[in-house]
Amino acid sequence: MTKMDEYEIFFQPDGRRVKVKQGSSILEAANASGLDIVSVCASNGTCGKCKVIISNEDEPQPLTKQEHKVLSKEEIEKDNFRLACQVKINNNLVVLIPESSRTEGQKLQTEGIITNIPLDPIVKKYFVQFSDDDSDNTFIDKLNMYLSDSFNLSNLTYNSSLSQTIDSLAVDPSSEVTITIYNESEVIEIDQGNTTDKIYGYAVDIGTTKLAGYLVDLTNGEVVVADGLINPQVSFGGDVISRISYKDPHQLHETIKKGLNQLLENLTQKSGIVPENIYEMVAVGNTCMHHLFLDLEVKQLGAAPFTPIIRKQIVTDNSKFGMNINRNGKVYTCPVISGFIGSDTLAVILASEIYKSEELSMIIDVGTNTEIVLGNKDRLITCSCASGPALEGAHIKFGMRATTGAISSIKIDPNTYEPIYETIDNAKPRGICGSAILDIPAQLLLAKILTPESRYNEDFYTDRVRAVDNWYEYVLVWGKDSYTGEDITISQKDVQEIILAKAAIHTGTEILMQVFGVNEKDIDRFLIAGAFGSHIDIDNARIAGVFPEIELEKIQTIGNAAGTGSRMCLTSKPMREIAELFEYVEYIDLASQPSFNDVFVKSLYLPYEDLDRYPITSKILKEIGNYPEL
Repeated sequence: MTKMDEYEIFFQPDGRRVKVKQGSSILEAANASGLDIVSVCASNGTCGKCKVIISNEDEPQPLTKQEHKVLSKEEIEKDNFRLACQVKINNNLVVLIPESSRTEGQKLQTEGIITNIPLDPIVKKYFVQFSDDDSDNTFIDKLNMYLSDSFNLSNLTYNSSLSQTIDSLAVDPSSEVTITIYNESEVIEIDQGNTTDKIYGYAVDIGTTKLAGYLVDLTNGEVVVADGLINPQVSFGGDVISRISYKDPHQLHETIKKGLNQLLENLTQKSGIVPENIYEMVAVGNTCMHHLFLDLEVKQLGAAPFTPIIRKQIVTDNSKFGMNINRNGKVYTCPVISGFIGSDTLAVILASEIYKSEELSMIIDVGTNTEIVLGNKDRLITCSCASGPALEGAHIKFGMRATTGAISSIKIDPNTYEPIYETIDNAKPRGICGSAILDIPAQLLLAKILTPESRYNEDFYTDRVRAVDNWYEYVLVWGKDSYTGEDITISQKDVQEIILAKAAIHTGTEILMQVFGVNEKDIDRFLIAGAFGSHIDIDNARIAGVFPEIELEKIQTIGNAAGTGSRMCLTSKPMREIAELFEYVEYIDLASQPSFNDVFVKSLYLPYEDLDRYPITSKILKEIGNYPEL
């Protein structure tokens, strides 16, 4: 077989790569990589369940007769769907598997820290009961007087779409109506009867890879239902740079709207809440996601000085935006801090309340781009680290996202070198997801399979460590025990990718401390946000040098704090006013700092070249005989 007889398929959003023979179907490639796509017709193309999107074909293969028969015109022309069982592979492909085509959904993080704030939503309902003796005034006059006298609301405007409702009530007046008012200034809905118990909001965290959504009861601030979804933009590229450079940003705008509406539909179906009773949507995200959501130009975010089009909060009429909430509802986006620090980081600052604390706190929100914040009520500084997609499973041979069968934690016995691992849903292992990827360097180091220089110990002899194609690798799962029948391994190349990601994060923490004039001993609280914050082994992350050696009692995981901050802005008008003040947050450009290269190179070691900064880990390495020789 020549190299031309074999092609690589890159499956998104799972980050899995597989090489298959020419002429294989996409469905066969997915099965070979351990990914399940729904197919109930034995690959005959009759069930239409195995829909996928091919995102990199310059000259697409013509659709088969069966695809024309099963797929609708809209699915073909608008959504670019193909049937995985029908497409034969004749070049390298990037393939997106939608949630609807999966047998198992990805595990997505929606839970976050709970922060108690006063309930004061910007959207409120008022129940109005007219007296029978007030028949001389028009409906609007009576309504305005009642709202002024009973609730001290005056100078109200009425949304133009309510004219027909107002006309009908003028002809056939009701003695009881419910008025929905936005920001104590605009009437956006009028219902007959008392509907004050039916008022909801939709809060979202728009991540580069994942979307988190929450339906919130605005009468009490409680989350009714929460859910997550893969950001459908991943079919256009897995990172921010690919989105910034994409040829048609408006298409990305429409794609994210479609994804957020799909997520909202999932939430309303689970809760039974009707979209007409959802009166506001609040969105946070990194600056690129923020701009694409608002259909703003993003090209300038890819070149110095990386200036956002706008930083302040924006309120848009839903009638112009097109979300599946009340027709007169509002879409609110929180302010962004800079071209690299978005409203999601601002939301994390809100949720953690470090902006009003005397204590010195550091927050890391780990992802494809890792944001770090350091400070207290007197000063806040922040940076963004290009930690890359390795922690999401990309560029790791057996890396994958957090779906069924993903290895989620790893321990290696230092005496037998045998692994102990857990998988999501206790299924047969298919690959390794982010939380376990962060376990790898620490566990290999503690087992003396890796040296502190992040290299495989070449004098090491065990069945679990072998040399393949000039690379050493550790066999984590033998083929007889894996879902695919293939050995799941961790190569020196995989380790290098993980070390680059961890070095980027560590460099950010180190430089922020330098700029602030403090060290790790001065930090009172260390907060880890995001999905990684909920699932990583903190000991392993610290031993690997992902972050400074801070006492464990100071470390706290706070989950999806960006989602919490989004909900806070939805349920409390004062939180928005506080968010507007965050222009004082200082953005630190890491690459421009004189010490950047030096710190980054030192961070490529496990845990760090200067082991005096890691006394606890140094002691362990000396005890096990894996301390570097001077």
